[in-house]
Amino acid sequence: MRLGKYVLIVCSLLFTMQWANAQVGDGDTLHPYLKLNYQRPAKYIIGGLEVSGIHYFDPNIVKLFTGMYIGQEITVPGDEITDAIENLWQQKLFTDVKVLVTKIEDGKIFLLFQLQENPRLSEFVIRGLRKGKAKSLREELSLRAGDMITDNLKQRTINEIKEHYIDKGYLNVQVEIAETEPRETARKNMKDLEIHVSPGTRTKIEEIVFVGNSGLSDKKLRKAMPETRQKSLFSFKRSKFVEFNYEDDKKQMIAFYNTKGYRDARILSDSIYRISDNRIGIQINVYEGPKYYFRNITWSGNTKYRSGQLDTLLGIKRGDVYDISRLESRLYMSQNGTDVSSLYMDDGYLFFNIVPVETRVENDSIDIEIRMTEGPQATVNKVLITGNTKTSDYVILREIRTRPGHKFSRSDIQRSVRELASLGYFDPEKIDVNPMPNYAAGTVDIEYRVEERPSDQIELSGGFGAGFIVGTLGLNLTNFSTRKMFDRRQWTPIPSGDGQRLSLRAQSNGSYFQSYNASFTEPWLGGKRPQSLSVSVFHSIQTNGAKKGDPNRQSIVITGVTVGMGRLLRVPDDYFSLSYGMTYQRYLLSNYSSLFTFATGISHSLNFRIALSRNSVDQPIYPRSGSQFTASLQLTPPISFLSGKNYENATDQEKYNWIEYHKWKFEAAWYTTLVDKLVLTAQAKFGFMGYYNKHIGYSPFERFYVGGAGLIGFNLDGRELIALRGYDNNSITPRNPYTGNTIGGVAYNRFTAELRYPISLNPQATIYVLGFAEAGNNFASLPEYNPFNMLRSAGGGVRVYLPMFGLLGLDYGYGFDQNPYNPGTGKGQFHFFIGQQF
Repeated sequence: MRLGKYVLIVCSLLFTMQWANAQVGDGDTLHPYLKLNYQRPAKYIIGGLEVSGIHYFDPNIVKLFTGMYIGQEITVPGDEITDAIENLWQQKLFTDVKVLVTKIEDGKIFLLFQLQENPRLSEFVIRGLRKGKAKSLREELSLRAGDMITDNLKQRTINEIKEHYIDKGYLNVQVEIAETEPRETARKNMKDLEIHVSPGTRTKIEEIVFVGNSGLSDKKLRKAMPETRQKSLFSFKRSKFVEFNYEDDKKQMIAFYNTKGYRDARILSDSIYRISDNRIGIQINVYEGPKYYFRNITWSGNTKYRSGQLDTLLGIKRGDVYDISRLESRLYMSQNGTDVSSLYMDDGYLFFNIVPVETRVENDSIDIEIRMTEGPQATVNKVLITGNTKTSDYVILREIRTRPGHKFSRSDIQRSVRELASLGYFDPEKIDVNPMPNYAAGTVDIEYRVEERPSDQIELSGGFGAGFIVGTLGLNLTNFSTRKMFDRRQWTPIPSGDGQRLSLRAQSNGSYFQSYNASFTEPWLGGKRPQSLSVSVFHSIQTNGAKKGDPNRQSIVITGVTVGMGRLLRVPDDYFSLSYGMTYQRYLLSNYSSLFTFATGISHSLNFRIALSRNSVDQPIYPRSGSQFTASLQLTPPISFLSGKNYENATDQEKYNWIEYHKWKFEAAWYTTLVDKLVLTAQAKFGFMGYYNKHIGYSPFERFYVGGAGLIGFNLDGRELIALRGYDNNSITPRNPYTGNTIGGVAYNRFTAELRYPISLNPQATIYVLGFAEAGNNFASLPEYNPFNMLRSAGGGVRVYLPMFGLLGLDYGYGFDQNPYNPGTGKGQFHFFIGQQF
């Protein structure tokens, strides 16, 4: 019997004895002359109810807890007083309950309930843990100052702590809670709690034993339980026991059985036994049943496509192992869209339904009838957009492939989701589609739900190049709006939402180097077709630090402008795009001999670039599927041929007054999800440069510089910086055999394989780790090019994508081969990336 029950009985007896003996209490708490016959209880009307001893509750609420009220007729002694005391105990709010009579007058009785509340929590401390772990545990507890200290509160806290540690594999955790006097005694009825936690050692799974399995080995069944692993030297995962993971793994094991034809497999029983203080074993008793095979597969209800066509698409033959998950994936869950359901839904059959039914089970063979309801074709009625707080509706709608009046198509919806993710304005994990069909009308409204995320970037970085530190400040507005520029209300803080891109960038090292770039892109020129227009201007100055007018001043000034256009293609498919543009650059050299073959003069470059690209990547930040490639040609006019001049004995100033070259490049990347979110990325890059006139030869401009992060260096002569981690920046670059200066390569290749795994896909901070292997090289002439002569490296790193700064990263690479252009360089290199995509 609970302590409260004992107190209730004692209080009732004391109350009865007071009335039976008519004792006189201290002061006037009892009527001094009242005498009652215990054998004859009397009836009274409650004339007054009072409550004392409470600090945190409303007295009127406590009176309601008693169930008594003024004017109520009660019997004294009787059940009403007992019931009132029981009601108060049931609230579990008090540690002591007493009932006293303060007065009896004219048949009325006046009662006083003297109560002692449970103490309140002042603060709590956690003992037995290091400071960091105690802080982490404190954040997970629901315990708060001011809570009433009850047995339930203590038990709840113990359960929360045990759950916290059991989830981490500590099955032997011990928790004790003690009440202590508070350090601050100003407030009444307060207590502190001292929580002693002893996690013990982590409990590991020593063995997992299966009983009753003959078709599948223990090893295969253990592999089917990814989160519940027995201790092994060859496993990188900890063998901790977590109950909810274990329950899920048992379901996965049965699902694995089903994929192998064991349709009737089930777990008969399982048990966990202790091997030692920190080791447990698991025994699972299974019933496999017979192994089944597909026999006859028939179709019913199909009128649009013949059964033979559907058989071919299904791809399951008589005698194949019975696997219901394989059947379902071919019917309506194929990731590549080659299932039967996609065939119908891509042709407007939104109301299509398909159900596989087992019609006969005979020995080890199963007959399947696939019952279909094709229904009418559905037409898109409305396309709705919700969740876009910054991006204009028309910017989203122009990327969506489902249009009002068109037939419903699931592949169009999937492509629309991919295009919205590729914009970079929305969280790709939160893009959702809600079809709202109207069967009676044969239509469907489609709602696209998006969630905006920051996409503009600020670049603030530092790098080392040309012998000194260079600072960079850049602003990249990816969702700009020129239309809203002249409306003051739209500056919040900048006009945005129309999908235009504006980039401003400046680099400087004071008087030695300055560079300024500005570019603008309109992705939908005219607003009706996906045809882009981009314009950029750039201006850079590099000197030896001497002021203007100083005869020792050396300088090079480069000014240029680029105009480009691009458009999406429909053939071979609408993932292809074609871009083309023209760039003019003017080089003004004054006593500048460290870079070019002439020190003073002017050089011009007018080049045309055309590129064919295909991009089917699912999203830009952490792609998991798809591919992208670009084949481009960049060339200048053959001025030397058009002029008719003989350049055999021409000076370098004459040869390079107008720069000549043609450059061919190819880049490709593939993204494949292996398991869960583990992604394999494969990349290949090639570049070749040629010349028109053998007397002029290869242009000293627009060459390739390979090595390092591919980000450090000055792009004064149009050079392209190619990354090859594990080697110094730009170190894999041919040198002039006479001067020893780097002159750049005219042919290169690079191959990369990366394994990526995300730590966080939160749009505010996307983080993933990677391991890589690379190989590549750079060559001084086309005859020297050998695709099999490559420098190899491998390493790992981490990437953090912050919307305001772009991609930040740190890699460590180790180069395995001797660099022929810089034999003394170190083989291990750290590479840091900021504000750039790698």
